[in-house]
Amino acid sequence: MFKHIKKNHPNLYAVLFGVSIIMFWRGLWGLMDLYLFPGHPVVSYAASALLGLLLLLLITDFRLEGLG
Repeated sequence: MFKHIKKNHPNLYAVLFGVSIIMFWRGLWGLMDLYLFPGHPVVSYAASALLGLLLLLLITDFRLEGLG
């Protein structure tokens, strides 16, 4: 079904893809608000930023060239 939409309706496919990314991001954000240091927003935000940075560094094998 999605192959048909991707091939015949690329704009609709792009919108569906974008919406799915936003919904996934929103769900993760909500779960982190509930479970990652609830009641301490500053600590939660700092931990999220540090964990996100660490994950990005791990994904890129600690090579940041080409990102600027």
